[in-house]
Amino acid sequence: MVKALHTAPAVRSRTKGGPGKGRPGKGRTPAGKTSKTGRTRQPAKGASRKVVAPSSKPRRSAAWLNRVLILSGAAVVLAAAVQAYLVLERIPVQRISVTGDLEHTRAEAVQAMVQPALAGGFLNADLQRIRTELEALPWIYRVSVRRKWPNALEINVSEQLPIARWGADGFLNHEGQVFRSNNSEQWQSLPILRGPEGAARSLVASYQRLVDTLRPLGLAVQQLSVDERGQVNAQLSGGVQLALGGDDFKERMQRLVTVYHSELAERMTEVQRIDLRYASGVAVAYREPAQVVGLEL
Repeated sequence: MVKALHTAPAVRSRTKGGPGKGRPGKGRTPAGKTSKTGRTRQPAKGASRKVVAPSSKPRRSAAWLNRVLILSGAAVVLAAAVQAYLVLERIPVQRISVTGDLEHTRAEAVQAMVQPALAGGFLNADLQRIRTELEALPWIYRVSVRRKWPNALEINVSEQLPIARWGADGFLNHEGQVFRSNNSEQWQSLPILRGPEGAARSLVASYQRLVDTLRPLGLAVQQLSVDERGQVNAQLSGGVQLALGGDDFKERMQRLVTVYHSELAERMTEVQRIDLRYASGVAVAYREPAQVVGLEL
């Protein structure tokens, strides 16, 4: 007996958009997934686009080139600077200007004196040496020296300003510094200060206070001295002797001012000596006929 076998026609799966688009049809397994049979579907082979990473070699080459150019430029600038320095170093000082109120110092003598310090040229001129040597001169108090491009030297000189004579042949400036000079005729009218070695500075301070006190009274100091015991004595214009002692200088000067206004203003030409070394009074010695008057304050 023969049985007839009927086979159902195969049903073809369609997807939206036509063949080859959309979801895979029945019986097809997407690439990389496992089918019902347990087999792994391999992706179909075909043309693919290969992505190539950009190379960093050109960028590195540019960076090195920039560095080389920068170093080369710096080397050129440095070489030019060194060359310029060497050229300037060999330039001699062609002009020396001396400024300041000069009465006892000749500008020509200053210019001649600094020449040995200029042997090395403009940049190598020893300015400190010039300053030290000039300030060692008798009548020079302070010196400033500076270069003026491209080949000049400017020297400004401040001379000593004596406020008193010191001993037989010296002078004192406002800071109590002693200096000496052979050219001193025009300063013979200055008051004379005398004292032991090392006493000049303190004696100048006492002199300035005394001058400030006596100026409003119309009195002037001709001599001021201090002995080894520190006792200060002065001689005023007109020959009046003033004994100040060694202590309480300010208080004693105030006492002198008080006595002057109350007792001595009208008789100052008769006074020979004023002694202020008392605790609370003043002793006044008059000229002939000799008499000593004690004044209590």
